[in-house]
Amino acid sequence: MQILNLLKKYLIDSQIFVSLMGTLLATFFMLEQNTFRFPTFLLILITYFSGYLYTKYQNHPLFWKILILNAFCGVISVILIFVNHNEIRFFKWLVIVILGLLYNSKFLENYIRKIPLLKVFYVGFVWALINSWLSLSEFNFPVFLISFLFVTALVLPFDIRDMKDDKVRTFPKIIGVQNTKFLAYFLVFAANILAIFFLKTEFSFAFTLTSVFTFLAIYFSENSNKDSYFSFWVEICSGLPLVFLIILKSLSR
Repeated sequence: MQILNLLKKYLIDSQIFVSLMGTLLATFFMLEQNTFRFPTFLLILITYFSGYLYTKYQNHPLFWKILILNAFCGVISVILIFVNHNEIRFFKWLVIVILGLLYNSKFLENYIRKIPLLKVFYVGFVWALINSWLSLSEFNFPVFLISFLFVTALVLPFDIRDMKDDKVRTFPKIIGVQNTKFLAYFLVFAANILAIFFLKTEFSFAFTLTSVFTFLAIYFSENSNKDSYFSFWVEICSGLPLVFLIILKSLSR
């Protein structure tokens, strides 16, 4: 039990886990497009990590320390970009950072997270841009759509988790928990259909296996669940395409 508590504190609550899962999803698409490079992997991981820390600690007394860490991560990211990429990649990265600031910044009177129903689509949109634009040499529309639909579906269970605490109107509050789940099922199904048509065979199969697991994660999402259910079992769905791909490749040898 002590080990589980330590894992929750230092891996999940620290935002490392969600950052890693997002990076693994981007890695899955980079491998499918034959564009994987470790500096890009590291850039995306640092960007996710600093972004989620910034979002989580907006109203924390030590937020200024997070800002210092964000600045340090920003410097490392810029160095990574100009040593390994070019000014076009810097422009893409800068757009992603600005979109992150617009999502949740207390210095803004109205930020995206305050706008009813927009949050789920906005998170899906930003993750999709990372997977289809930042991490690739050219914008890939099928990858964008697959990512957008899949990630948007994964955000909906978190709205179910927070439905009693959210101060803005969310899908569970408006259409109910069950209909929110149906919406998430539809989004995952649509993403999977696109994956079958546009991704290479082993990649689409890995994504299909992920979709099955994701359906189950959505099905068992309830407001009464512990926070760890969402922060681990739902969050891990983002990293499963790569995990299943590695398993399939090892079995085919």
